[in-house]
Amino acid sequence: MAKKNIEIKLIRRRLRSAYFTTIVSISLVLFILGIMGLLILNAKKLSDHVKENLGFSIIIKDNSKEADVMALQKSLDAARFVKSTEYISKEQAAKDLQEELSEDFIRFLGYNPLLASINVHLYADYANPDSLMIIEKNFLQFPLVKEVFYQKNMLHLLNENVKKISFILLLFSVLLFIISFALINNTIRLVVYSKRFLINTMKLVGATSSFIRWPFIFKSTLQGLIGAIIALCMLTFFIFFINKELQEIGNIIDGMMMAILYFLLIIFGILIAWISTYFAVNKYIRITTDELYY
Repeated sequence: MAKKNIEIKLIRRRLRSAYFTTIVSISLVLFILGIMGLLILNAKKLSDHVKENLGFSIIIKDNSKEADVMALQKSLDAARFVKSTEYISKEQAAKDLQEELSEDFIRFLGYNPLLASINVHLYADYANPDSLMIIEKNFLQFPLVKEVFYQKNMLHLLNENVKKISFILLLFSVLLFIISFALINNTIRLVVYSKRFLINTMKLVGATSSFIRWPFIFKSTLQGLIGAIIALCMLTFFIFFINKELQEIGNIIDGMMMAILYFLLIIFGILIAWISTYFAVNKYIRITTDELYY
């Protein structure tokens, strides 16, 4: 009798361990999928944010009248492709460079060699090499514009790599989905396998298939829900950390997209547990008593 009690306690401990493993597996997989979903859903916004922060500088010719420069800036602000502008005077440019170099180069040279400029940030739709070439030609026609400067190589690389990165993220997400499904499915199958004799006993006393399946599906659905809630808590903490450490990137995250992602993760957690349990229980409902020992 004592030996039987020990065996029962051991089985219950193993089952609790299996349930815990299932919940942990679901939560970790959903957390990783959540991060991937976060990147994919906000990839365009992140790309637009980077493009709009690259911008370009219009270098103003020396001795240009300030009134003409202000008029040029106003015309830029009114352009449909311009998001924002900032005028940098010769004095401000010299001051910024002195702070960066920690050296008074004007005293060494005897004059200020820097020119005034207008920093221009475009809307993301216009921040591509073709559009910038046209914009550059148009601005060079202004008499007071000496040069239009922007990082051509960086902009070209950004536009080239955005599509590649998006495709790689999507491919990685699909592979992760398949791996996660297999991992959670195997964990649940092990739990059902440990109760194969109970399933067979219920079948022998005349229990219907739906009656046998229901307790297993209910428990696994509950595990999926708990795992999804844990994953959402982890993802929320991750987003909070991004907002705290990288505020500019954190501000890009769309609240509506996040709500959709959270909803999908909960549905996925419940669905994957339900499907895996359904097929695992069906397997042991169909097999004969002799096959239980293999």
